Amino acid sequence: MKIVKKILLVLLLALIVIQFIHPKKNKAEGPQPNFIGNSFAIPDDVKTILAKACNDCHSNNSTYPWYAKIQPVHWWLDGHIKDGKKHLNFDEYTHKSLRTQFHKMEETVDMVKKGEMPLNSYTWTHKDAKLTDEEKNKIIGWANTVMDTMKAKYPIDSLVRKK
Repeated sequence: MKIVKKILLVLLLALIVIQFIHPKKNKAEGPQPNFIGNSFAIPDDVKTILAKACNDCHSNNSTYPWYAKIQPVHWWLDGHIKDGKKHLNFDEYTHKSLRTQFHKMEETVDMVKKGEMPLNSYTWTHKDAKLTDEEKNKIIGWANTVMDTMKAKYPIDSLVRKK
């Protein structure tokens, strides 16, 4: 029984210590020069949807819930944010190649259609982030408009790989 108490005490101390170790928050200062909205129009209704369902993981500015102050939850959230930004970051969008930009919009359409975005683990705690069919259609329509704008402006072989 003594060993169990020692293990529990060590675990409790470790839990207390990690409360003082937090990753850097995803908060950018100032305007984002590579923001997708600087090159492609984002209708207000789509901006609202992106803000509630996408930007926490797909931008350089996350809004953190109160429980992000608790470790190891903050590390878990940080992992989600880093992974989301690795796949698509609206604040770094135009810094990527044209082909990558185009492909990211194709992926956006595909993932929203399939209901893979936003992630279930995000919507568990952000109930308002669950997309309605109307919201899905608005995101898909906007992504298609971005792709159409790119097709009109650039040669198709700069946007897609030849098969």
